[in-house]
Amino acid sequence: MHIVHLYKDYAPVHGGIESHLQTLATGLVARGVRTSVVVCQPATRQFAPQSTQDGVPIYRVPRQLDIASSPISLALWPLLRRLKPDLLHLQMPWPTGDLMSLAVPQTPLVVSYQSDVVRQQGWLRVYAPLLRHTLRRAARIVVSSDAYRDSSPWLAPFRAKCRTVPLGIEPPVAADPALVAHWRQRLPFPCLLWVGRMRYYKGLAYAIAALAHLPDQVRLVLVGDGPERERLRTLAQTTGVAERVVWLGTCSDADVRALYSVAQLFVFPSHLRAEAYGLAMLEALAAGVPAVSCEIGTGTSVINRHQETGLVVPPGDALALATAISCLLNDEALRLRYAHNAKTRVQRQYTVTPMLDAMLALYGELGLAI
Repeated sequence: MHIVHLYKDYAPVHGGIESHLQTLATGLVARGVRTSVVVCQPATRQFAPQSTQDGVPIYRVPRQLDIASSPISLALWPLLRRLKPDLLHLQMPWPTGDLMSLAVPQTPLVVSYQSDVVRQQGWLRVYAPLLRHTLRRAARIVVSSDAYRDSSPWLAPFRAKCRTVPLGIEPPVAADPALVAHWRQRLPFPCLLWVGRMRYYKGLAYAIAALAHLPDQVRLVLVGDGPERERLRTLAQTTGVAERVVWLGTCSDADVRALYSVAQLFVFPSHLRAEAYGLAMLEALAAGVPAVSCEIGTGTSVINRHQETGLVVPPGDALALATAISCLLNDEALRLRYAHNAKTRVQRQYTVTPMLDAMLALYGELGLAI
């Protein structure tokens, strides 16, 4: 049995879907499932056209065009036909992937529906017929939460073949004490931590604006980069909080683990439903960092349980964000209780093992001998 996973990017490219795909593919190989990954070559970095990472064969084809964050490569078509998968697993939304899945029309198709198309409404009008065709053709549609399944108008006609498989993460690795000491010395003040790609739906403008309503010693520590970075820097200047935003850029996994030990809170202000899950927040909760997030009707509020693992506030409201942050910064006992709850809940419900079990069961529903 040969399963081919198709998406636009793969690790070491940073991103929630990329991270999930790496965890899934690596886990399947560890269970003896023949698994390959097909992606586009990153625009800014060059890798070998074919390589192996953690036992997973990775095929990277050159991207010829990039439209609305959707890389296009016609080389995907002959590659998929040559690989002859027994099952094709596509991460959506990615219009190129929808088209390229037609290269193997007789192959069973599973799609992981990660998010609705939110921002590119003009492109959505063009993409909509293809999107509906892919969802009709798919034998199973994987969603990360019941909340997203039930709130997506695109999934409503196909609810019977949707299966909820929460994204799982590996148990957290203990932070390096030397790195923890380093970051404590560098960040000797109350820290609000955020980790991710700086995209339009991440709501970081509201986190920056919230600083104006918090004590001067509080700092917002941002790990990651992305297309919104310069706009956010300008906003921090005009808002008068530029000195209170710490821009760390891309950090190693070891540094991020150390930062979890330093931060008082994890701030996750995503305000649009393009944020379907919140893998970075899940990792923070697993490390025992309580979160403040926004209610956007997706899986983020399933992960961060209001008044259990953190606080959930209305989206796009800097004052509400600041109020919740202030509440937790000023109540250490409450913060520690949420931290304990967070670690316990992630260990019980969001590890890799149940995710792999559920995915293999889903493949089995299609009559595939895994």
